[in-house]
Amino acid sequence: MDKTHSRRQVAAIKHSLFDQGYLDEQFIQLEELQDDANPNFVEEIVTLYYRDSSRLISNLDHALERNPLDFNKLDTIMHQFKGSSSSIGAKKVKAECTLFREYCRTRNGEGCRRSFQQMKKEYATLRKKLETYFQLARQAGPQETAFPPK
Repeated sequence: MDKTHSRRQVAAIKHSLFDQGYLDEQFIQLEELQDDANPNFVEEIVTLYYRDSSRLISNLDHALERNPLDFNKLDTIMHQFKGSSSSIGAKKVKAECTLFREYCRTRNGEGCRRSFQQMKKEYATLRKKLETYFQLARQAGPQETAFPPK
């Protein structure tokens, strides 16, 4: 596969991540920080996000097993997770975090549990899609400039 075809494929995947609502403009801003001195910057940031967020998900899992639920603790953990998700542009994950926090505010335990399950699905789906994206991007080689999808 030639580089031009690979780059087109990478661009198409990136475009679909935006079209499907998985990513927002924050991801573009991260790409704009990437340069020749650090060509894997975005991938490294996303890898750190997934490493750190697994701890937060585990903390949420444990907190949701408690009876009665500590809605303040749940909200605090999810606030951290939402901030991390926002920093990489994880749009669908961030939306579920917002919904979860609203359920915390209304003390709706069942809503929290449902939202948490949906958030984990969005999180896992985005992870798979980004792994594919970064794998193809590595194969295609460095891109001249970062650009938002049209």
